Amino acid sequence: MKFSDIIGNEQAASHLRRLIDDDRLPHALLLHGPAGVPKLALARAAAQYLHCTNRHDGEPCGQCPTCRQHESMNQTDTYYSFPYVKGESSSPRCCDDYMEEWRQFLHDKPLVEDYQYWLRVLKNENAQPSIMTRESESIVRKMSLKAYTTRYKVLIMWLPEKMLDEAANKLLKLIEEPYDDCKFILVSDNSSEILPTIFSRTQRLELKRPSAQVIADYLMRTYGLNAQDAMAIAGPADGNVTLAEQTLDSDSENKEFHQRFVELMRLAYMRDLTKLKTWSERIADYKREKSRRFLNYAARQVRENFIYNLHQPALNYLTREEEAFSTRFAPYINTANVERMFAEFNRAETDIAGNVNARIVLFDLAVRITILIKV
Repeated sequence: MKFSDIIGNEQAASHLRRLIDDDRLPHALLLHGPAGVPKLALARAAAQYLHCTNRHDGEPCGQCPTCRQHESMNQTDTYYSFPYVKGESSSPRCCDDYMEEWRQFLHDKPLVEDYQYWLRVLKNENAQPSIMTRESESIVRKMSLKAYTTRYKVLIMWLPEKMLDEAANKLLKLIEEPYDDCKFILVSDNSSEILPTIFSRTQRLELKRPSAQVIADYLMRTYGLNAQDAMAIAGPADGNVTLAEQTLDSDSENKEFHQRFVELMRLAYMRDLTKLKTWSERIADYKREKSRRFLNYAARQVRENFIYNLHQPALNYLTREEEAFSTRFAPYINTANVERMFAEFNRAETDIAGNVNARIVLFDLAVRITILIKV
């Protein structure tokens, strides 16, 4: 992992680079920022840069034996700790038992730490992983060993806020009075939930949300999207790179949602209640969570079509397919109906989230749209 691979936060990367070059990297560093801001990748780049035997131009060389070990996730002085699920056996487990899954996670998502994807890798999407006491005992043991191939041992801990209190307390002394060759890099989505006694023993570096343009550039570079489609994903993500990738992964779903949105608006304009009833039943068949995602998508399309009337492309986040429809449809979303229409989609989403009968909610929504679309 190189610093140049990181999405955004160039200043933070430069600061880390200077600390390592000057041999001033803190013994306990906390990289923190909102969920969806790439931080784990930055921690990995820092560890590789620290260990590289031929670093130059502010980057690890990528060619020395240590760099190759980092790339293959087999560097002997680099340890990882992360939330995991206790196994079915009665004996407690630690992160070492999940290294195969962890390597898969980092291979599949090298630049974006997608927590929901980690749960899928663990094959337990309803779980609440944590860092347990057995793991802290393992960390203390590992960090007490002498560095094997490099000057420093590095422990990268992802989501320290998910440490159990007992586990965190076992690490207090080691973090406060570490061995000379120990470096801890903690990576947090919510630093306010870290045990205060751990938080106070770290030096902090806050990472900011990347701009929409930075995320769009990443999507174009990585997935070959054109500029308009990339910005249509990056803009609504609001600096959350994980959300942008999730949106891209669900591209086929968004296309389906667009077709259903177009169908709703055309049938509402024609006031074809029979077909609108069929439409509402089709959306209800999505089940609750997918129906909610559709309604959120529809509400965003109302907003985008209203803004489209302002003829300022920089304010719009529409794919080419969506824009092709908006060129004809946008005039029907105006100051007289935009707020009420937006509110209707939000109300329907709230009702479905509350387990109100989806068929009734969605048909009622469709009838209300027939009234509002001609206001």
